[in-house]
Amino acid sequence: MTDFALWRKTALALAIGGVGALIAFWINLPAPALTGPSIAVTLAGLLGLDLAFETRVRDVSFLVIGLSMGTSVTPEVYQTAKQWPLSLIAVVLAVTLGFFLSQFVLKRFWKYDAKTAVLGASPGHLSFVIGLGVDSGADIRLVAIVQSIRVLALTLVVPMLVVWSGLAANGFVVPTTFMDLRWVAFSLAMAALVGLAFKKFRVPAAFVLAGMIVSLISHLSGLVSGHMPQWLTLPALTILGSMIGTRFSGVSLAELRKAFGAGMAITLVGVFAAILFAVLLAQLIDLPIAQLVVAFAPGGVEAMAAMAFALNLDPTFVATHHIARLFYLSFFMPFALMWWGKD
Repeated sequence: MTDFALWRKTALALAIGGVGALIAFWINLPAPALTGPSIAVTLAGLLGLDLAFETRVRDVSFLVIGLSMGTSVTPEVYQTAKQWPLSLIAVVLAVTLGFFLSQFVLKRFWKYDAKTAVLGASPGHLSFVIGLGVDSGADIRLVAIVQSIRVLALTLVVPMLVVWSGLAANGFVVPTTFMDLRWVAFSLAMAALVGLAFKKFRVPAAFVLAGMIVSLISHLSGLVSGHMPQWLTLPALTILGSMIGTRFSGVSLAELRKAFGAGMAITLVGVFAAILFAVLLAQLIDLPIAQLVVAFAPGGVEAMAAMAFALNLDPTFVATHHIARLFYLSFFMPFALMWWGKD
């Protein structure tokens, strides 16, 4: 694909995503800058539009999201951080339970072969899972579509669940102070350098994590104060939502019908495991159930962290737990494929 063709597809996806965001704001959907573009671009792709995303656009949006998350840190974070070991253990338990239930469902009710069921049941880490399964004999195309349905469904279901249940407020809390534009530019440049280094060493969610770390250090040191301007954060969320929607560009309706039931089933399993452990853990530690649900739901790292920011939850807590989930899956999934991927 030529650069011009890729940029044209990216611009089209962004235009559709922007319209989706405006409609979502108008009808008051939860996390509208994220959910609106996801729905609009998904529908456009399924209707036959050829959409894609230029990597550099994606990475810049991840940097902005990461930097925005770091500015949300408050002194209360230090008080709750001592409770993180228990919640990190709960993430591992929720992921493990979600995996076993999902692969059982895929084998029993959708008759997937063992390898396809194991890879399709992975609660995240899609690129790693696809690479793991390339030479395994699993139906990788089916795994990719099922996992994409999971990511999209969780991006839409989780904010609606926590908002409509009354567990979290909808919409942004408008900041009162913003970062000086010179510090915005400096922070983006520093985060880009750290993100490139993280990417070289294959650190999960490299650019989001880099932005969060740079923002944390600069704000906690007193060097920088204020929030990222909303004219950057809202477009970044729209880009992320649009990018999630492009996963379905090129997917035929026949393929979608084949995978839809299975994808929704593992989504429901993931939501069930997240709610179960969030409710149980809330009895032991003083953290909001909504925050725990978003931290435990096995959606995309960037999407879940951005969702926490959009729902006025603690994005640092959420991002840390999702990155921990990916590290755990990096060790767990090769063994899972070896032990439970046998017909």
